[in-house]
Amino acid sequence: MKIAILGAGVFGTALGGVLADKGYDVDYYDPKIEEERLTDVLANAAYVVLCVPSKAAPHLLPHLPHDKPLIVATKGILTDRYFEEFRDWMVMSGPGFAEDIKHGKETLLTATDKQIEELFGTDYLKFDHTEDRRGVLMCGALKNVYAVMAGLLGLDRETLSWYEYVAAAAEEMRGLLARNGASKDTVELACGLGDLKLTCALPSRNYEYGLKLRDDVGAETDRTVEGLTTLDRIKRGEITVPSSAQILRKMLELDYLEQG
Repeated sequence: MKIAILGAGVFGTALGGVLADKGYDVDYYDPKIEEERLTDVLANAAYVVLCVPSKAAPHLLPHLPHDKPLIVATKGILTDRYFEEFRDWMVMSGPGFAEDIKHGKETLLTATDKQIEELFGTDYLKFDHTEDRRGVLMCGALKNVYAVMAGLLGLDRETLSWYEYVAAAAEEMRGLLARNGASKDTVELACGLGDLKLTCALPSRNYEYGLKLRDDVGAETDRTVEGLTTLDRIKRGEITVPSSAQILRKMLELDYLEQG
């Protein structure tokens, strides 16, 4: 069975490696260098796995077939409105660094459909489950925003101030999900609190960028910082931010947190 991986970065290739080891025929599409190959990669694919950066995803989605099952592994998409035309779509998210998956380190992710576990499940890659696709999308996007702020605050993993911050961020995420039609209970899964804890510390690139900004508000990076893309989308009104989300509201007021 052929599976198309859209996004040939470190995470896309890590997931593709899992599939290849299980005997699936994997074909990759890299939108940066192979625009003309999209049709060939999608041809005869039983599943399409979306792993491109979230900034690129809205531009790619209109070119995908709506009748093939779509697995969304891109983190940074806040709303499910992008997938309204797709007949069968599901989400996979959680605290999994690409290098850990490549090296077979035990990893727990969240899946919104049993098909994901059937495809990707191994003795080291396991899943918890929810049908709350919107909530899983929101958790995957919001945790990156809170990771940038953790870096800005210079919080060290497993200190008292770090635990207090993570607890406050998780509570805000519960309120954000509930206010936007998702289940606040989704925050308790791997895609929520599990990923938040992993991302609010090194080697997370969002946390690392926050550390750089702490020293220099004009710091730039050539790496994808999904938290900035998510902030831009929140500023454009993709979700409603309740008054209780004080950390997020403070970040929205920081003019130097702009996607380059």
